[in-house]
Amino acid sequence: MTDNDIDHDRHFKQLIETFFWEFIELFIPEVLAYVEKESLDFMPQEILTDITSGDKKIIDILAQVKMKEEEVFFLIHIETQASSKSDFAERMFKYFARLHEKYQLPIYPVALFSFDSPYREESNVYELSFPDRQVLYFSFKSIQLNRLNWKEYLKNPNPVAAALMTKMRIPENERLRVKCECLRMLASLRLNPAKIELILNFLETYLKLNQEENEVYKSELEAIESSQRGAIMTVMNRLVEEGIEQGIDRGKRILALELLNYKFGSSSSKFEERINNLSLENIENLAKSLLDFTTEEDLENWLNNH
Repeated sequence: MTDNDIDHDRHFKQLIETFFWEFIELFIPEVLAYVEKESLDFMPQEILTDITSGDKKIIDILAQVKMKEEEVFFLIHIETQASSKSDFAERMFKYFARLHEKYQLPIYPVALFSFDSPYREESNVYELSFPDRQVLYFSFKSIQLNRLNWKEYLKNPNPVAAALMTKMRIPENERLRVKCECLRMLASLRLNPAKIELILNFLETYLKLNQEENEVYKSELEAIESSQRGAIMTVMNRLVEEGIEQGIDRGKRILALELLNYKFGSSSSKFEERINNLSLENIENLAKSLLDFTTEEDLENWLNNH
């Protein structure tokens, strides 16, 4: 799986929504001093449209919370960014302005940068000024994982740390150690199976090891206390089985597309999205039916019926 195949937004949104207060505690502990944690309410999916370009943006995470001992609410807006963009600070301001206009509430903006490179510090300020006046100064909380030292999070028993250490700056010769430390932390947290699966998915997606490293990793798992090892092993085995099934599914889809390309040439690529949306059973049926197709119209008719 290449980096382009990974649904970064889904992985990070699921992690942060599941462990929202753990995320805040890890990176913005100051907020905990004045927020009422029980008031947390995730807002419905928010879609913003750029009037000029027509582009649509789905806000990653928007949570409404309440001030302690006050009837005052505010929003925490978290954007996850998997690539470096020169106009990102400006975009964050636009999101802020649109959300403020709609909800008429104070907004605490946060950006989580998860890309591997570049290592330069990303700007967290958007400003507009003239020689005689500063018209605008907008800043947001910036968390740039590739500039963080993973070792500083080892002593913090936090599930978000266990997951996000995988995206911090890691020398090649420390990759195995990081994954083992994440596993140890995960075991110490004693989470339920669903949360264990979420963290393990993160580890397997963002910190892949070679065969030799995996053998050491398995040995590390064997050293974990038996009660928690059983819970982790159950989840890991299920993930392996699902991975095999997904690999078979992906392989059959690729084969079907290659056969179509052989039969009809590159023009068959226009059907790729529809084919990828077929069930595995229909992929198998399509492969069997290909022998009977003589024109692209035959393929079009088959897809319309399935």
